[in-house]
Amino acid sequence: MADLNRTALHALHLRLGAKMVPFAGYDMPVQYPAGVLKEHLHTRSAAGLFDVGHMGQVLVSAISGRQADAALALERLIPVDIAGLAEGRQRYGFLTNDAGGIIDDLMIANRGDHFFIVVNASRKAEDLAALRAGLPDCDVAEVPGRGLIALQGPGAEAALARLVPDAPEFAFMDVGIRNWQGVELWISRSGYTGEDGFEISVPDGFAEALAERLLEMPEVAPIGLGARDSLRLEAGLCLYGHDIDEETSPGEASLGWAIQKIRRAGGARAGGFPGAERVLAELADGTSRKRRGLRPEGRAPMREGVEIYATEDGGAPIGRVTSGGFGPSIEAPMAMAYLPADLPEGSTVYGDVRGKRLPARIVPMPFRPATFKR
Repeated sequence: MADLNRTALHALHLRLGAKMVPFAGYDMPVQYPAGVLKEHLHTRSAAGLFDVGHMGQVLVSAISGRQADAALALERLIPVDIAGLAEGRQRYGFLTNDAGGIIDDLMIANRGDHFFIVVNASRKAEDLAALRAGLPDCDVAEVPGRGLIALQGPGAEAALARLVPDAPEFAFMDVGIRNWQGVELWISRSGYTGEDGFEISVPDGFAEALAERLLEMPEVAPIGLGARDSLRLEAGLCLYGHDIDEETSPGEASLGWAIQKIRRAGGARAGGFPGAERVLAELADGTSRKRRGLRPEGRAPMREGVEIYATEDGGAPIGRVTSGGFGPSIEAPMAMAYLPADLPEGSTVYGDVRGKRLPARIVPMPFRPATFKR
C-alpha cells in the first residue's frame, strides 16, 4: 500500500492491531480486533474514536476582509443560508453543479473572519476546483498538517470534558477553538453517526497524543470504517459516491431539508447557485424518484447494487439499493434505495438477492432516532 496516503494516526492504527484497507486514496482501519459489531455497539453505549483525518479541511475568506462578503460568495455555489449562519455555528450543505447534481456534501462553520469547511476525502480535488473557480473574490486554502478525530457516543461529552472542561457547553452544531496542552483544537459538536459527539481538528504532530489520551479513558474505544458505515446507515445519512453523486439532485436525495426557506423560490436570497432552476423546481413540485428507506423482511441484508422490483416476479427493476447491510442496534437488515417517489410508506417491494426476490417494506428514515444534544 506504498502508494496510499496515510493520516497522522496511521502508526497508532497498526499498534492497535487494525485491519487496514484502501479508502479514498488512504490506508485506513476498517476494524480493530474487537470487530465491527462490538465497535458499533460500543459507540452506541459509550464512546467511539474515529480517525477522519483523510477528510479535507478548507478555509475560505473574502479578499475584502468582510465575512459577509465571503458568506454571500459561498451562497453562489452552495444552496443553503450561509449569510444567516451565526459566528460559532456550523451547517450542513452541498456544492451543486450546473445540472443540479451534488458535487459534494460538506460542513460549513462560521469562525468570525473566515469559514471552515470539511469535505469528503474522495472529493477534495473537485471541491477545491469548484470553490476556486467560483470564488475569485475569496482566498480558498486547503489546511495542511492537521488531523481530524471524531469522538462519538453518549460518553463522548464526559470524555472530552476531562481535556476540555467547557466541552459540555457546546450545543449541537456549535464550533469553537480551545487549547489542550498548548495545542489549538478546532472543535465542533457534530458527527456522522446519529450520536452526540464531537469532531476535533488537531495539528498532525499532536493527533496521536490526543487520540492516545482519549483511548486511555475506559469509555473510549477505537472504531474503524466498518462500524462507521453501519452507524451512519442506521442514522439514515448519505455516503458520497454511493447514495449521492453528481447525477443526484438534493430533492432526489431527500436532502431538501438542508435548503432553508430564504434560499428557496420566493425567499429573500432564492437561487443564484449552480443548477438552481432544477433544484428549486424539484423542491416545489417534487421528483419522480427519491431516496427511500427499506426494511427487508427476514435476516438477509440487501446490499449496494441489489435491484428492486415492484412485484415478486416479472417486470423491470424500479430502483437499486445504494447502501445496505445489517444494523446491529436495530438488530435487523436495512437499506437505502432510489425508488419511485409516489410509492407510499408501508408499500412492499422486492429485492433480487442472489436470484431470489425477497420482500422489503418502505419505511421512514432514520432507522434509529438520532441522539444529538440540541
